[in-house]
Amino acid sequence: MSAETADLTKVDSAVSGLSSSPTEEKKIGHRRASSSAAGVYNINDLEKEGKELQIAKETQKLNWKLNTSPATLDDKEVLKKFLTAPPVKKIDLHFPLGLEVTARNLKGVTIKDALDAIHKQFKKKADDELELPVLAGFEWDKEESWTRLIVHQKKEGAPSSGSGKKKDKKKETYDD
Repeated sequence: MSAETADLTKVDSAVSGLSSSPTEEKKIGHRRASSSAAGVYNINDLEKEGKELQIAKETQKLNWKLNTSPATLDDKEVLKKFLTAPPVKKIDLHFPLGLEVTARNLKGVTIKDALDAIHKQFKKKADDELELPVLAGFEWDKEESWTRLIVHQKKEGAPSSGSGKKKDKKKETYDD
């Protein structure tokens, strides 16, 4: 029995000899730096600093229908541009009727991120269900809310001549 108690004291001494630093390190650890890009701000920090947001002008020329995928846009390069300058990690998009969606991207919210967030809400709606089905652009009103953009919509988009020509070409190839 004395041999068993000797073993126990060895085990106890080994446990008590451990330092508690590994558990402290885990508590101190923070998020990986690679997940958020340099130069991308938290919208709340911008509000505290009083930095103004600039919205990309390209959003007004998209003529994008809210219930269609952003991938259907002709100009794919516009989708890669940041929605705001300086770029932010997340921003709320507020519709006049009260709906609010949030666009998020740790590397900076792009126009595509905003359109994807909007599309997710409207993809199951038919064209005739939407009163104003086309995106007219975004507005930032710092007096109302620093952290969100107001979404403007319109009845119809301007006719895009580029897509009409493409359809004609397809019809010609099927006739042959």
